Amino acid sequence: MIKEKLLLLDGNSLAYRAFFALPLLTNDSGIHTNAIYGFTTMLQKIVEEEQPTKILVAFDAGKTTFRHETFTEYKGGRQKTPPELSEQFPYLRKLIDAYGIKQYEQDLYEADDIIGTLAKEAALQDMDVIIVSGDRDLTQLATEQVTVYITKKGITEIERNTPAFIEEKYGLTPLQIIDMKGLMGDSSDNIPGVPGVGEKTAVKLLKEHGSVEALYAAMDTLKASKMKEKLVANEEQALMSKKLATIYTDAPIEISLADLAYDGPKEEELISVWQELGFKSLLEKSDFTMQEEEQAPFDYHIIKEVQPEHLQDVMAVHVELENEHYHTCQQLGIALSDGAQRYYIAFEDAAKSDTLRLWLENATKTKYLSDSKAAQAALQRAGIRLAGVAFDLLLASYINNPALSGDDVATLAKELGYRDVQANEAVYGKGAKRAIPNEDTLAQHACRKAFAVWSLQSKLEQLLQEKEQFELYKNLELPLAAILGEMESEGITVNRATLERMGQELSDKLSVIEQDIYAEAGETFNINSPKQLGVILFDKLGLPVIKKTKTGYSTAADVLEKLKPAHAIIEHILLYRQLGKLQSTYIEGLLKEIHSEDSKVHTRFQQALTATGRLSSTDPNLQNIPIRLEEGRKIRQAFVPSKEGWLLFAADYSQIELRVLAHMSEDQTLVEAFREGMDIHTRTAMDVFHVSEDEVDSNMRRAAKAVNFGIVYGISDYGLSQNLDITRKEAATFIEKYFASFPGVKQYMDDIVQDAKLNGYVTTILNRRRYLPDITSSNFNLRSFAERTAMNTPIQGSAADIIKKAMIDMDARLKKEQMQAKLLLQVHDELIFEAPKEEIALLEKIVPEVMENAIELAVPLKVDFNSGSTWYEAK
Repeated sequence: MIKEKLLLLDGNSLAYRAFFALPLLTNDSGIHTNAIYGFTTMLQKIVEEEQPTKILVAFDAGKTTFRHETFTEYKGGRQKTPPELSEQFPYLRKLIDAYGIKQYEQDLYEADDIIGTLAKEAALQDMDVIIVSGDRDLTQLATEQVTVYITKKGITEIERNTPAFIEEKYGLTPLQIIDMKGLMGDSSDNIPGVPGVGEKTAVKLLKEHGSVEALYAAMDTLKASKMKEKLVANEEQALMSKKLATIYTDAPIEISLADLAYDGPKEEELISVWQELGFKSLLEKSDFTMQEEEQAPFDYHIIKEVQPEHLQDVMAVHVELENEHYHTCQQLGIALSDGAQRYYIAFEDAAKSDTLRLWLENATKTKYLSDSKAAQAALQRAGIRLAGVAFDLLLASYINNPALSGDDVATLAKELGYRDVQANEAVYGKGAKRAIPNEDTLAQHACRKAFAVWSLQSKLEQLLQEKEQFELYKNLELPLAAILGEMESEGITVNRATLERMGQELSDKLSVIEQDIYAEAGETFNINSPKQLGVILFDKLGLPVIKKTKTGYSTAADVLEKLKPAHAIIEHILLYRQLGKLQSTYIEGLLKEIHSEDSKVHTRFQQALTATGRLSSTDPNLQNIPIRLEEGRKIRQAFVPSKEGWLLFAADYSQIELRVLAHMSEDQTLVEAFREGMDIHTRTAMDVFHVSEDEVDSNMRRAAKAVNFGIVYGISDYGLSQNLDITRKEAATFIEKYFASFPGVKQYMDDIVQDAKLNGYVTTILNRRRYLPDITSSNFNLRSFAERTAMNTPIQGSAADIIKKAMIDMDARLKKEQMQAKLLLQVHDELIFEAPKEEIALLEKIVPEVMENAIELAVPLKVDFNSGSTWYEAK
């Protein structure tokens, strides 16, 4: 019989550890996820290694515990939990539930007391017990059956505390840890202890006397000293501190060990939570398989040739593709449905059909698509120009609720209560097992998608009409999809030779820097090996150790940044890493994406992904090319016009989100600054620091810029303190001064939150909605995140609406002017065109004119523009 093993996790402590160990991460909905991700990786590792039969995650129930009756200042002075962490707790609890793990909290008691009580009970029942926490207080619970794992300098590196380990480390028993805390105190819990007594003194006294009580019983035998005076003066405080540090092992908990049985995760729930949180790496590594619902019988017809009677004036069309890479993947087939009939034809046969081609290109024939942009691109590769698109399931679903994203028809349909279509994974398989199914399976799958599109069209359009969002869908997103499809198919030319030359130049620079590093180190070693680098920096050069990992010294970027003043080698190492990443990720990455047929990259614009309405790009992601480093900015030199005698033309909105903020808040100071054409960061610095324009220095402007853009993104004092490398208190003061200087902004923030509570959503200028179901939640953390989202979504979303409207207007204007110029890219707030040299003067006139008048605001929109033989020159 397998011996039972109980795993007890200190939820609050581990979440805090993970939050501060990992950089701030967010998913596509803007939810911070670093604490949840760190907790997840730790949990999976510990469960896999220990194979527990019972698990509990214990949480603190609140700020007030029975210990406050003894000492009202217990845990006083702790900084407020950063909202970036607070908002993660509800999702962390949801994740724990999905893992099938019990979680528990008890009023007036701490997680430590719950853990202590269950550990004691389990040990009495001869179970092995593993406790995991970031709090060393729990080491007092170690026994021969109870091992206390303490996370070190992060979340996955563990120190195993057994009685033998504690004896070796301190020369004390686990229970004497309580006495040690009583004497030395604990600043993290605001346990006072005896002033002047540190860890070494406490350990020495306990080795001699055994306990706090025994020490005071023998006080008369101690020699007169300053230390004795402090001990005598603080006897009551020492005894109280020991009491505060003692974990209660008889808490009146309402759960039993029988409640903690662990049978593994709830697979479907866990996958759903991982998808919501954006944990793609975990999803890819998972062996879980989703069980599909049994489907009802479904009639469809496989045809080899399209006849006129197969086609109606209004039909749903679905182009089935091998995968989501519609510019390069195999086009498999086309499914058609008019509601009554469903037809499927292999793509090879469809491309040969003049009847189908003419119907697809006929703008008077109405087509409903699952994803019109993907279909447009896939058909264009076969020389078919899709026209007459009147409905797009992907876009309509996205406008209806941007939080429910996904490009699989099954996912979108399921969100609307339609379940008669399987997910792609269920048909094609996943990972190494993924394969194109037989024709019959493929035909049924594609026809089910076409029928789903037909069935959902009227329902979705009615929903959009009711919400007054039909115009946004019909006049903005739907026509934009066609424009984006043209942009993607056109692509942008990339000079392979230039990229290869840059790669060689970076290699040469890396070689020089490598020699500089070796010279500073006094020997050669593998710079890319954290272990070898750690030995050089900390053992040989004697630099101060800031952080350690499981394998040795940490040489992470944040560590090296702190060490820059200590040695010249650090600057070289940081540059070596930056240039190395440029070479591997961006130079080599872009080279792989250049199509051999036309020497272009064809990025895919994700139109229905972000909750704010922003576009993103992928394969390659052209929005992430690093331009702060000159070598990164130079990568844009490889982007060139497609024809001789042509130039690239770039136009960029200036501070569009701050201008939207001025418009929406109606703050007079902000509005006047923009109307007067003043530098907004300088103006902010003048108002916040109470100085004249001439007195604003670069540091003031930098701080003002950080808070200006931070306000747009709902920044907290913690976030601002990280950006400016200042204390949270200083950051909070800065934000207070900002709101005092711009009261209209503060009023807007307050009003928008109230409106969100009343309506349940916020809107952009063009009525794009973002639903905030947690805005009235009784859960503080959920409510706080929703409030922050309410403040920034209308600003970010309106900026997204404006540039989308500008793209549609520009497309119309280029056609009206009968110009050869083409819109190639949208990157953040920037549009990139290519045009013959002789058209540049006209572009300089019409592009800012169109972009600045896309939408009328209370302040002028401003567009900066330039042209050149490369994207680099055009900036």
